[in-house]
Amino acid sequence: MSIDNIISEAVSRALKDLYGLEVAATEIVPQATRKEFEGNVTIVVFPWVKAARKSPEAVGKEIGQWLADNEPAVADYNVVKGFLNIVIEPSFWSSVLSHIEREPKWGVTAAGEDSPLVMVEYSSPNTNKPLHLGHVRNILLGNSLSRILAACGNKVVRTNIVNDRGIHICKSMLAWKKWGNGATPESTGKKGDHLIGDFYVLFSSKYADEVKELMAGGMSKEEAENASPLMQEARAMLRAWEAKDEEVRKLWSMMNEWVYAGFDSTYDRMGVGFDKIYYESDTYLEGKAKVLEGLEKGVCYRREDGSVWANLTDAGLDEKLLLRSDGTSVYMTQDIGTAKLRYQDYPIDKMIYVVGNEQNYHFQVLSLLLDRLGFKWGKDLVHFSYGMVELPEGKMKSREGTVVDADDLMDEMVNTARAVSEELGKLDGCTAEEKNAITEKIGLGALKYFLLKVDPRKNMTFNPKESIDFNGNTGPFIQYTYARICSLLRKAQESGMAIENYNEATPGEREITVIQRIADFPQVVAEAGRSYSPALIANYAYDLVKEYNQFYHDCSILKESDSALRSLRLVLSDATARTVNTAMGLLGIDMPDRM
Repeated sequence: MSIDNIISEAVSRALKDLYGLEVAATEIVPQATRKEFEGNVTIVVFPWVKAARKSPEAVGKEIGQWLADNEPAVADYNVVKGFLNIVIEPSFWSSVLSHIEREPKWGVTAAGEDSPLVMVEYSSPNTNKPLHLGHVRNILLGNSLSRILAACGNKVVRTNIVNDRGIHICKSMLAWKKWGNGATPESTGKKGDHLIGDFYVLFSSKYADEVKELMAGGMSKEEAENASPLMQEARAMLRAWEAKDEEVRKLWSMMNEWVYAGFDSTYDRMGVGFDKIYYESDTYLEGKAKVLEGLEKGVCYRREDGSVWANLTDAGLDEKLLLRSDGTSVYMTQDIGTAKLRYQDYPIDKMIYVVGNEQNYHFQVLSLLLDRLGFKWGKDLVHFSYGMVELPEGKMKSREGTVVDADDLMDEMVNTARAVSEELGKLDGCTAEEKNAITEKIGLGALKYFLLKVDPRKNMTFNPKESIDFNGNTGPFIQYTYARICSLLRKAQESGMAIENYNEATPGEREITVIQRIADFPQVVAEAGRSYSPALIANYAYDLVKEYNQFYHDCSILKESDSALRSLRLVLSDATARTVNTAMGLLGIDMPDRM
C-alpha cells in the first residue's frame, strides 16, 4: 500500500474518532509538502472545519496528534493555517521502497476483461505530401496518449484516418501526369511520399503562374483562379475519380501506394503504429448514407437547392452543411461515416480525436451530430485539442514547399546528437554500430521529449539546437542519467555486491526524497490519463532524475561501508532507473543503457 493510501485511511479513521464524520479514504487526497515546510505529505483540513466547529489550526493539530498517536508511519506533524504537514517515520520509507521493488511494472495498471475500450485517432495525413513537423507533434501526442491510457488500465485501439481523396490529391496526380515523365520512387531514389509532395508543390507553382498571367490580362484574382486551365483540369480529374473512371483510379491507387510505403517507413522510425487504418475514400460514402438516414429521422433537413443541413441552433451552434446540392460530401460527412465504421468494428466506450485547436468548433458540431444520429459515445467524445508547432523562423506552408519534412527533421536530430555526443566524449569506447544505435535514441529522444514536455494545449516553437542538451529539461539529460545508473548497477554486479538487509537501513533525507518521488509515479500516470497530458509524465521524469542526481552527488553508493545502507542505495538506484524507463516509455522514448 502506498504512503498516500496509508495516510488517507488513517485520516479517515481520525475524522470518525474525533468528530464522528464518515469520510471515505478516497475523498482524502494527500499532497506533497512544499519544500519550505517540514514534512513529506500535506492534508488540507478546511473541508472539515465547519463540522468540527473549530478553527483550521485546531482541527489540523487534533488530526495530527491523533495520527502521531495511532499511525506507526507518522513520526511528527506541524500545522500551517489549514494545512497539516505530516512527517513520515524515516524507517517506514524502506518498506515503501521494498514494495516498489517488488512491483515489476510500478505505476502501470493492466487492462482487465471489463476495462473500458478507448479509441484514439491520430496522424490523419493527406496522401499528397510527406509527414511534416506539424504531423510529428500530432503523432507523438497520440502515440503517448495511447500508451498512458493503456497504463491506466484501459483497452486502447490506435487508429488513423487517411485523407486519400479530394482536389488536393488530384493536384499531385495531375502534376505527375503532365510533368512526371513516368517518375517512380525507384527511378528517382526518393521516398514515395516525398516524390508526390514534390508534384503537389509543382502544381501550386504552375497554378500560381497561370493565375498571375490571367490577372495581368485584366481578371480579378477570384476570376483568374476559377478560369485557370490547370484548376479546371484538376476538378475534372476529381469528377472522373468520383465517377470511378478506370484510368484515374489506377493512377490514384499507384501514387497512393507510393505514399503509404513512405508513411510506413516514417512511422516505423518514429516507433509508432496503428491497430486500424481507415480511408476517406471508403468512409465518405458511409457518411452520406448515415446523413440520409438522419434525413429520414428528422435529424437533418433538405433545402430547396437539394443540399442537406443540420440545424444546431437549439444547442447554441450554427446550421451545418452535410451534403452539397450536387450530393457530394464535406469533411463532417466523412467523420460521420468514419464513426459509423468504427462503431461497427469496435465496442467503443470513449473516442478521442487528436486534432489541432483550429478544429475546436468542428468537433463541437461532430459531437452533437453523432449523439443525435444515435452513437452512444458521441456526446462524450474527446477532442484532444493541441496547439500549433512552429520553427524559430516562423510558420510552414505545404504548397510553397517550406515545411520541415519529418524524415529530414529526424535525420537532422540524429546527426546533431552524434556531433554533440562526440564533442562531449559521450561515445568514447563505443563501436560504430553502438554509436549509430545510441545517437538514434538520443536524437529521436530529444525530438520527442521537447515536443511532449510542453502542455499540449499551448502553441510552441521547436528549436532543434535547444532540444539536444545534456543539461536541463531535455531528453538527453534524462537518458544520460538513466545510462549512468545502468553503469552503476553493472559495476555493482561485476564487483559481486549482494543486495542484503536493506530493510534494516534507515534512509536519510536524500534517499527519502527520491523514494517519495518514485512512490508518486502511479498518481502521476493516473492524472496524466485523466487530463490527457503527456507533459505531466515528461516533467515528472525530469524532476525524478534531478532528485536522483542530487542524491548521487551527496551520497556514496559503491564505496559505502555499511552493507545494508549500500544495498538500500543500490535498490533505490534500480527503482529509479526502472521508473524513469517506464515514464519515458510512455512518451515513446527509447533509453540507452550506456552513453
